[in-house]
Amino acid sequence: MASVLVVEDDQFVRSALIRHLSEASHTVRSVGTALEALREVAQVGFDVVILDLGLPDLDGSEALKMLRGITDVPVIIATARDDEAEIVRLLNDGADDYLVKPFSVEHLSARLAAVLRRSRTAEASQVLSVGGLRIDVQRREAVLDGTALDLTRREFDLLAFLAARPGVVVARRELLAEVWQQAYGDDQTIDVHLSWLRRKLGETAANPRYLHTLRGVGVKLEPPHTELPV
Repeated sequence: MASVLVVEDDQFVRSALIRHLSEASHTVRSVGTALEALREVAQVGFDVVILDLGLPDLDGSEALKMLRGITDVPVIIATARDDEAEIVRLLNDGADDYLVKPFSVEHLSARLAAVLRRSRTAEASQVLSVGGLRIDVQRREAVLDGTALDLTRREFDLLAFLAARPGVVVARRELLAEVWQQAYGDDQTIDVHLSWLRRKLGETAANPRYLHTLRGVGVKLEPPHTELPV
């Protein structure tokens, strides 16, 4: 069973997809526009998105690019367009699979199962290690030097995002977009969460170990530097 967002403006097709997916024991939500899809994905966690390209407010190819700016949820394109060059372009832009209408419910079920299988396999194997930090993304568990960290949801998301990019300076704007899923926001929000996270990692802004702020640039997470004996 998976949570599925159906993005389809044709009411007949939309109803058929909802009925079939519900009968297969999936939890289904549906919208008819790209903007509604972006809002749903930003507010609700889904296992997969089924995206039509011919949407009334924004072409699905543009919607795909915007989705990839805020989430890595698997996306299956479902459309009547069958141009090979466009299929390749959409796959390169981040689509996980592509179905050309009309398609059978059996075909959709097989593609959906394959995408979910790949996604869950990748998630299950994602354990991040940085110095004494071990972060199990699937289980949402973080351990520092053998001791479990008691983190809020946002603190965990922030730590995991930075730990997936060790040593890389991440701009505050990117943190807002990827962790908070906001295009704009107050830098103070990031500062407060970094302060709480530092406290739980046993460090301060003045004496950082893992979290380093580069004023005017961004934030990076890297393992503590070990002083070599003289």
